Amino acid sequence: MSVFTTKDLHQIQKRGSDTASVKEQIRTFERGFDFLRLDRAATPGDGLMQLSESEQAQMRDFYDNSIQSLRVLKFVPASGAASRMFKDLFAFMESYDGTEAAYEQLVNDPELSKVYDFFKRLNHFAFYEDLRKQFGEDEKALEESILRREYSKVLQKLLTEDGLNYGNLPKGLLAFHQYEDSTRTPVEEHLVEGAAHARSRNGKVYLHFTVSPEHRELFRQLIEQVREHYESRFGLQYQITFSEQKASTDTIAVDMDNKPFRLASGELLFRPGGHGALIENLNEMEADVIFLKNIDNVVPERIQEETILWKKIIGGVLLSQKEKIDGYLTALEKPEALSDDTIKEISDYLAHTLCVSPPEDFASADREQQIMYLASKLNRPLRVCGMVKNEGEPGGGPFWVEQADGSSDLQIVESAQIDTADPKQKEIHQSLTHFNPVDVVVATKNYKGRKYDLSQYVDPKTGFITQKSKEGRDLKALELPGLWNGAMADWNTLFVEVPLITFNPVKTVNDLLRDQHQPSDKK
Repeated sequence: MSVFTTKDLHQIQKRGSDTASVKEQIRTFERGFDFLRLDRAATPGDGLMQLSESEQAQMRDFYDNSIQSLRVLKFVPASGAASRMFKDLFAFMESYDGTEAAYEQLVNDPELSKVYDFFKRLNHFAFYEDLRKQFGEDEKALEESILRREYSKVLQKLLTEDGLNYGNLPKGLLAFHQYEDSTRTPVEEHLVEGAAHARSRNGKVYLHFTVSPEHRELFRQLIEQVREHYESRFGLQYQITFSEQKASTDTIAVDMDNKPFRLASGELLFRPGGHGALIENLNEMEADVIFLKNIDNVVPERIQEETILWKKIIGGVLLSQKEKIDGYLTALEKPEALSDDTIKEISDYLAHTLCVSPPEDFASADREQQIMYLASKLNRPLRVCGMVKNEGEPGGGPFWVEQADGSSDLQIVESAQIDTADPKQKEIHQSLTHFNPVDVVVATKNYKGRKYDLSQYVDPKTGFITQKSKEGRDLKALELPGLWNGAMADWNTLFVEVPLITFNPVKTVNDLLRDQHQPSDKK
């Protein structure tokens, strides 16, 4: 008996989803996902490249010279709402009653220290002047509300539709940085950053933002307001496009018994499949070099120089290695002209540079089988991932991962994919020296200039199951293989150490109080 009614099937079809895929998602909830098998952490000299100063300069120059004939694109996932940035403030706004006891708790409770710091340094946020205007023409009204401890009123003006509505907007549209006579949003910082490292052969800078449908028009309006200013300043043209996560990539939710979760209306519940769904959007991009970077990982222009430098360096690594791979693939097309020494050279390159260890039977395979194996492993999309030193608890990062055929290769692995109940796997996880800041540059065309179909290089067995709630009931949600995890599992991968200064995410609003996000006179 089918778990779906005729009405369900119509809903699935209307969404653009595939019924067989939805049924497979339910089976995935039932059987779960297997953990990945870590072989070892990727460390400097063993899967992680550390570049000398001369090598850095060489890669920077290689990139600058190469892109004169290429199209470069910045691909920025920007659809996430900023609500999680303000989680602590939302909770405080709901609970604070304005009494003396509530104020004493704010000042003395360690769990409220971040909220206290927020109010204490409120005038250090770039959005302060915009917030002040929400209190009317009286320039001191906001300060007086703070003095009267009307904290809930202040937060309502910041977070809700009665004011700036920051709690419901995406991060990309919030005022992040204060300049002498203006403020900048993350979108604008990406425009500035793109002008510095992603100018293509025709003097154009191509940027693509993935946005949510309800915010697309707001993104468009912002860019139209600022485009002329930045184009005039940098002497270029921006080519800016948007896309939305496709509804067809949403995944069905189930109840705690793995039965389809139904809303009070009786309809099936589908949820966004996470950033891994964006592999579909990336697959539609037309470019020779594509940089991936999250919307919130930006800094003011005064300290962008090192970030720009390392963008060019990892871009140079990508293009120099792609040039070598393309040459090897061209040679492999004529096996009769290949010497044994060349086959060994290619095999060594695959093993020692791309870090793809061959299966155990490779050495005993005949020449034709070896050539086919080498060609199949080289002829894949290529990515270079910046990695920063791990200065905290081990989380997601670079590892050597065992594959079913007995080989091992480089993967970005999240903590949830690791069986930490296994002592050996836990030990490998804790030996991690670097973590993933999402600083990625990719090449998605083959050696003949044709685009790869990126959907063919996803490992569907690397998704996640999480527990959520809806309408007061618990449910299980399915996240697709992450964009830089399982969605790129079958890509050729290079890890490069990059400096920590290139990683400045804004996960909570108080992150904007860090020196990196403050004007030099307010640090």
